[in-house]
Order: sequence, then structure tokens, then C-alpha cells
Amino acid sequence: MNLPHPQENPWQIKSSKLIYENPWIRVDEHQVINPSGNPGIYGVVHFQSNAIGVVPYENGEIWMVGQYRFPLEEYQWEIPEGGGPFDEDPLEAAKRELKEETGLTAKNWEPLLEMNLSNSVSDEWGIVYLATGLESGIASPEETEDLLVRKVSLELAYEMVEKRIIRDSLTVGAIYKMMLLKLQGKLP
Repeated sequence: MNLPHPQENPWQIKSSKLIYENPWIRVDEHQVINPSGNPGIYGVVHFQSNAIGVVPYENGEIWMVGQYRFPLEEYQWEIPEGGGPFDEDPLEAAKRELKEETGLTAKNWEPLLEMNLSNSVSDEWGIVYLATGLESGIASPEETEDLLVRKVSLELAYEMVEKRIIRDSLTVGAIYKMMLLKLQGKLP
């Protein structure tokens, strides 16, 4: 079902300039005329890769990754996730991220959800896959990752979301979707 919406962009871009760029993001500043007809500026963060997440699931449990998140200055529990270059198939990026962060490989993969992660200031797009038929292996995290890996029940992960302990957007969306699937009888 699609909700009706206007087809035209109400924003007018007068000029744009690059403010900052690194291998992960680019920040552009746009001089605009806003939908009310007034001049202003709009900063947009363009991500240099897609956000990729994986829910490794088996017997009612999922694997979570704990790490200190520099921008938030706090420790976070998340599903395994990372960046997938635009020229890489998102599923291949998901397989790589799962192996790197947890050592797991999976026989079965299916898309779980897609999200725009912060559409008021960025164009970051993300996809989360459900991975089942898991096999253990050796993790090989990137040098910037100091990770803890834990297996928890889906119910505990859901409780952590409800208590606002887990707040990462891909993780929150994935856990809610997993609980919905469980309530619908679509998960063992």
C-alpha cells in the first residue's frame, strides 16, 4: 500500500559545496530555498557505503556484538553489522561482516528489513539479513574493533530494546521484526 504524496521536490538548491570528506562520509552544505520559500542552509552527510546488519539466529537465540562506540562515548550491544561498499552485493557484505565479527558462517540467508537510518541529515541506507544454519569459526575483526560476542535469547534482546539498553537503529529494527515473525509463528 502506498500513501499519496506530492511528486515534486519542494526544496530548491541554489548552490552546493563539499565541506568535509574521508573514506567513510562526505558532508555537503547546500544553500537552499526551503518549502516555505525562505533561504537557508542544509547539511547532508553522504555515506560512502551501505549499512549492513545480520541477525544470526538459532534455536530462539541470536548472537550480539558488544563494542565501544566512539561517537556516542559509550558501550553498545548490537547485531553484527558494518559497511558494505556500493559496488559489493549487500548479501556478500553481510556474509563477510558475520564471519569477521563472530566467526560464524550461515547456510541460509534472507533479507529481514531495509531502512533509511537518519533521513533528516543523511542518505545512509541499511539492510539486515536473517542468517540461519550457522557454523562456528574464527572471528577476524578489523583493527578498529574490540568486540565481545554473546549469544542471547531473542526475548532477552527484545527486553533490552524495551528497556532502552539496546538503541542502535539497525539492531532495534531487526529485533522488533524478529519478534513479530516469532509472534506470527514464522520462527522456530
